[in-house]
Amino acid sequence: MRISGRLLGSVFEMLDTLDLAGMSTMQINDIVERFIRDDLAARPASQGQYGFEYVLNSSINEVVCHGVPSTADIVGEGDIINLDITLEKNGFIADSSKTYIVGEASPQARKVVAVARGAMWAGIRKVRPGASLGDVGFAIEKHAKKHGCSVVKEYCGHGIGREMHEEPQVLNFGRPGRGLRLREGMTFTIEPMVNLGSRSTVTREDGWTVVTRDGKLSAQFEHTVAVTSNGVEVLTLRQDETV
Repeated sequence: MRISGRLLGSVFEMLDTLDLAGMSTMQINDIVERFIRDDLAARPASQGQYGFEYVLNSSINEVVCHGVPSTADIVGEGDIINLDITLEKNGFIADSSKTYIVGEASPQARKVVAVARGAMWAGIRKVRPGASLGDVGFAIEKHAKKHGCSVVKEYCGHGIGREMHEEPQVLNFGRPGRGLRLREGMTFTIEPMVNLGSRSTVTREDGWTVVTRDGKLSAQFEHTVAVTSNGVEVLTLRQDETV
């Protein structure tokens, strides 16, 4: 899991060097696929999962999650775009996402991205042996609400390892002290989806793309983490991040 996580972190470090403005989401998909397969000698785990054809989800502006790469979707100046990527190496899977701000975005866009990032870290910092999943979810939602945003409740984090989606579900809301108790060695994702407006969502006719019902912006951040003997290890941590 450490190896897969470290490799996936390097995918985002590669993306950090690109100017996404003017690129299609399919171009980004193809760049990531080549990097994972050719440079990292790994497998993009999302491709073929549940019939999905691509190596990432690309979710722009009001798209909450599961955006499908397309040659027609061009990333514009001022957009925010979440790139959600999975990678498998030696039979183990890591999962991570980051919302990028493209160029000079609006204050509202910058706000929802900052709140989503902060909500993820609020949840991560609650991970330790003996803590509960309710502690994690409560911290995530509390952070979002404190800053006037909402968390999407229909989608959540999950256990991960040899399979992409394993038990338990890691909700982005909860009550302190409730839910599964965390134990050393558990690995799962924490991935809050934070909306600038209402938490309500709707799925487009393609059966994949989830958007905010009110059309307002949404952002997401995700890391794969492990419960250690005395706290948490972020397996997909990037070089520009600290726990």
